[in-house]
Amino acid sequence: MTKTNEPTGIDALLERVRRGYERIEARPAYEAARAGTALLVDVRYAALRERDGLIPGALVIERNELEWRLDPRGSHRVPEATSHDLRVVVICNEGYASSLAAESLHRLGLHRATDLVGGFQAWRRAGLPVTPDVREVREVPEAAAAPGAAEVPGAPEMQGRRRWVRCHDGVGGGP
Repeated sequence: MTKTNEPTGIDALLERVRRGYERIEARPAYEAARAGTALLVDVRYAALRERDGLIPGALVIERNELEWRLDPRGSHRVPEATSHDLRVVVICNEGYASSLAAESLHRLGLHRATDLVGGFQAWRRAGLPVTPDVREVREVPEAAAAPGAAEVPGAPEMQGRRRWVRCHDGVGGGP
């Protein structure tokens, strides 16, 4: 009898899921975010964000909440999760966990989801904007933002855009 579900290693799994969509490099991801045609989603855990900083304009969602927050039909979705046509660029630290996350979003019907080749570290190596310390995130007046949102100072060309970092570190309802 032949097994149909042979075990696979992580390298083979990554190769297989990455064949299912086109990944994006740092510069094109930055340009798409600036143009408003992509939503950058940072899934790095808090210690990495504290150590390395944030990408201005990126939405911060812990990996274990990603599907709940980006499902356009979900009751715990973020306001940005408006459609299955949303172009989401998932960013982890080095571009591995984000590949698995992007594939999961595809299974939810977010057919334009992708991930950043090389993750946050590639973004930083490319010299793209990074807010050096999450303590620089400042709260905005309640009337101007959704609950739990904070505006992230960033590159001058990103200023004035209505992009918020929303940290779902156990704050608020949902899974």
